[in-house]
Amino acid sequence: MNRFFEHFSGRTAYFAGQPQAFVLAFLIIVTWAVTGPLFHWSDTWQLVINTGTTIVTFLMVFLIQNAQNRDGSAIQCKLDELIRAVGHARNQFIGIEHLTEAELVGLRNTLEDLAGDEAQRHVAIDRLIARR
Repeated sequence: MNRFFEHFSGRTAYFAGQPQAFVLAFLIIVTWAVTGPLFHWSDTWQLVINTGTTIVTFLMVFLIQNAQNRDGSAIQCKLDELIRAVGHARNQFIGIEHLTEAELVGLRNTLEDLAGDEAQRHVAIDRLIARR
């Protein structure tokens, strides 16, 4: 069941991000709008699109979240491996994604302080961009 769901959610998330998915959704909306006069703009006519979009949105939240969770875990593994493999990197950073938000903010502030003042960082970034 898990394997099926992972495969299904991955494929669905991929398809949902394609131009064809947008075109399909757009055509459904246009078709619905064009049929308005046919159904005399009835409450049922409006309920069809409201119900349909609500159901699709509700299900897509779970499918896309599953795909994002897997992508995030894969990226974390890759970053952890880079930290582990680079000689001067600090292995203590492996797994920091499990820290609380307050701990992460504190760590970010500490690292920014170690990097120097903000003006220096902006100058360094500007020089880097200018090299391109």
